[in-house]
Amino acid sequence: MLRSLLLLTVLLGAQAAPLPVRGIHLGAPTPEEMPLATRFIEEALPKEGVNVLILEINYHYQYAKHPEVVDPDALSAAQLRQLAESCRKAQVRLIPMINLLGHQSWAKTTFGLLRGHPEFDETPKKYPDNEGIYCRSYCPRHPKAHAVLFDLIDELMDVTGADTFHAGMDEVFLLGEKECKRCRGRNRAELFANEVKTLHAHLAKQNKELWIWGDRLIDGNVTGIGKWEASQNETAPALSLIPKDVVIADWHYEAPHATGTYFALSGFRVVTSPWRKTPVALGQLAQIRDARAHSTKQVAGRMLGMLQTTWVGFGPFVRAYFQEGDTPKAQVTEAVACFRSLFAELRTMN
Repeated sequence: MLRSLLLLTVLLGAQAAPLPVRGIHLGAPTPEEMPLATRFIEEALPKEGVNVLILEINYHYQYAKHPEVVDPDALSAAQLRQLAESCRKAQVRLIPMINLLGHQSWAKTTFGLLRGHPEFDETPKKYPDNEGIYCRSYCPRHPKAHAVLFDLIDELMDVTGADTFHAGMDEVFLLGEKECKRCRGRNRAELFANEVKTLHAHLAKQNKELWIWGDRLIDGNVTGIGKWEASQNETAPALSLIPKDVVIADWHYEAPHATGTYFALSGFRVVTSPWRKTPVALGQLAQIRDARAHSTKQVAGRMLGMLQTTWVGFGPFVRAYFQEGDTPKAQVTEAVACFRSLFAELRTMN
């Protein structure tokens, strides 16, 4: 009886221990939203128990070396330093992000990299106005692309003082296309993995860490998860080809698929990412608690924690959180409610 009680105490203690990563992902604020941003970082994040902020900057920053990629209404270096300083005050680890490889357009808008360097396009001169595709990709084998990308990454890392970079790389549908003379006919898993390895090697030279989204590393056919939250375009075997010290952000929004454990069993550290469905978020957290309580020390240690995503814009999310401004749209309300519920549960583990 005493032995059983001791075992139960150990298991409950493992489940209740604070998770190393208790994060939130947000798009970059506009310059006009800076006061709102610093207030949210310094007041709300410590209150909620957030210790990691993924700030998806993309081309919303005034890059000094490559002004040709800069979007309108971009943050200045002084403003980005201010956000980094707010994170330090709040004891929040800031991880800047540029969504690389895919997601180089949305609807009819082509984003900064391909707008400034159309020669990097994986499908050059095809899909006018981006008709018939989800998002454009850049060619990972273009001989001049990485010189530009490394400049962008390095500038963000220098200005923020960050030790980690998030490269995105989710929902990559255009890869190894016949329109690309460098990529056509090549193995898509190897193309994807080589891009991860190229980015990883650049950051490793500076003792920096790489995070990416995990969907392209899951076989959507074998798992039945499909083509969005997993891959049906032959990229999944890349998992066995990329460095094991890459951290995988495993996002699932419709159901709490147990792929975080799969990544941990494969040797990768992983964070699990919900969006706006509270039962999904709490189901994902339960899986992490269970794995950390019952798995081997090696696997349990790779289950780092939770990363709440938002996908509704910085301003709408934060104003809804503070209950300010106009009545928010349903997705905004749901994302905020999910964030509040998830972090309330996470605080019970402190």
